[in-house]
Parts: sequence; structure tokens; C-alpha cells
Amino acid sequence: MSGILKNMLTRYAQHALTWIDLVAPTPSEVRALMKEFDLDPLIAEELLVPSFKPKVERRGDAMYVILHFPAMRTVGSSARSEQEIDFLIGKHFLITTRYENIDPLHSFAKAFEVNSVLGRGSATHGGHLFAAMARKLYEALGNECDNLRRHLQDVEDRIFKGDERRMVIELSQTGRTIHDFRQSLAPHKEMLQSFEAVAGRFFGVEFSYYVRELIGGYERVGVALENLHDSLDELRATNDSLLNTKQNEIMKTLTVLAFVFLPLSFIAGLFGMNTVNNPIIGAPGDFWIIAGGMVIIASACFVYFKKKGWL
Repeated sequence: MSGILKNMLTRYAQHALTWIDLVAPTPSEVRALMKEFDLDPLIAEELLVPSFKPKVERRGDAMYVILHFPAMRTVGSSARSEQEIDFLIGKHFLITTRYENIDPLHSFAKAFEVNSVLGRGSATHGGHLFAAMARKLYEALGNECDNLRRHLQDVEDRIFKGDERRMVIELSQTGRTIHDFRQSLAPHKEMLQSFEAVAGRFFGVEFSYYVRELIGGYERVGVALENLHDSLDELRATNDSLLNTKQNEIMKTLTVLAFVFLPLSFIAGLFGMNTVNNPIIGAPGDFWIIAGGMVIIASACFVYFKKKGWL
């Protein structure tokens, strides 16, 4: 789950590589980093506020990448649908800027610290660190897709247990979550391809392998989302069909019952007419004769409709 965090700066080190993680950075923190890593002043300004568009560009001795990831949230949650991460990637450093808590980054930071202590770090420059971090983010999104798939299976079970009416809202909320995922990830492939073209010149041609691996991770998530979207459409069609069938059965039953009571209403109206020579009326047991006749007619209609399969 995500939540708004207070300002925070965390510094990690592994061999000659430095990772600085900024949460809602202040101007003074950004100025200090700008001096320490000789950052472009235009980038420093952009780090202070969220951006609405993804970006990949080279500024001096650093690569600047902005990506928006789907927020990890429960179905139906009113939390924000996406979270921004800014990456400043240099030869010997990586700076990440974000405005919310992002669980995969927290897990990555723990693993990074452990590897640093044990001397197991394999990253030799900021590009490797960025690739490992982005791979962790896509893996988390893949796990989230698995959770959505299990949720749809639960919805399917409840649909066939007769809970179609409630599942209309459940399917709509799940559809919103899948839509938000697809919208957030839509620009990623183009951004990663642009990054590959620029990073190949910045970090060396062999680094293209790591970027293509990232593109593969993104595409796996994309395929999972398409499968979820197709499953959602099928479940929604099935749910609507079952709802329509149930409503048609109810309408048919009500219509048949109306036909059963129609002759009874006619008989009651006929003998209720205020006339002088009304047959049966006034004879001994007139009420029971009329009531008995109405019961016989109603029973005959019921048996006939039952035999026809209308009830």
C-alpha cells in the first residue's frame, strides 16, 4: 500500500557506487546534490515537483528518466492510481526521487544494503543499478497481476453461486484497476526503447542487453494485463447474461401469475355487479360456490402453465 511520506533522504553505498533515494525533496537537498554530482540546474528544478509526462534524456554526465508506475493498491481503493519515480543515472551514482512510499523500492533497498555488507554487489555503474531496480518494479507488478487473476477467479466462483448482482460492482472496480495499470504502463516501452538508444552510447553497447531484458519484463506484465482484460470481459458478459436470464425468469413468472389471476378478477367483478337478477347471488352457500369455482379455475390455469413449462 502507498501513503504520502514526509521529506526524507537516504544514502546507500556499494563499492564505488552511490544510490541516493529522495522522498519529497527540499530545495536545499536538491542544491546540495546538484553541487555534489554536478547536475544540470534544469534537472534540479524538475526534481522538486511531480511531472505528468514520462521522459528520457541525457543532461551532461547523467541520464534523466521519469517513469510512472501503477500504484500497488487493493481493488476498489480510492488511492492514487500511479506513482512517479525520477531516475538520475550517472556513471558512479543513481538518484531516485519519489513522492510516496513504494514497497518494491523498500524491498530493493534492504537487499542492496545486505549485498553491500556481504560484498556481493554486482553493479558497476548507475545503469546496472537502474536496470536491477526497474526489474524489481516490474516483478512486483507481475505479482500484482497474479493477485488480480486470483481475485477474478474468486469473482467467477461467486457469480456461479448466484451472487451476480453484487458482482456487477466488483467487476467494475476490478476493471478500473486493470485500466489504471494499462494506462500507467502504456508509455513504458517507448521510454525504454529511447533509453536503450541513448544509454548504449553512455554506458557502452553491451548495456543494451540489460535494457532489452527490462523491455522483456515490461512486455510480460503487458501480456498479463491483456489476459486479465480478456478474462474480465468474459466474466462481465457471463454475469450480464446470468442477470438477464434471472430477470427474464422473474418477469415470466410474474406474467404467468398475472394471467392466473386475470380470470379470477373477471369473475369477482362479474358477480360484484349491482344488478337485480344476478345468478347464484342470494342462493344458499353462494359465497362458497363462487370461491370454489375461482379456486378450481386458478388450479386449472396453474396446472396448464406448469405443464407448458411456463412456471
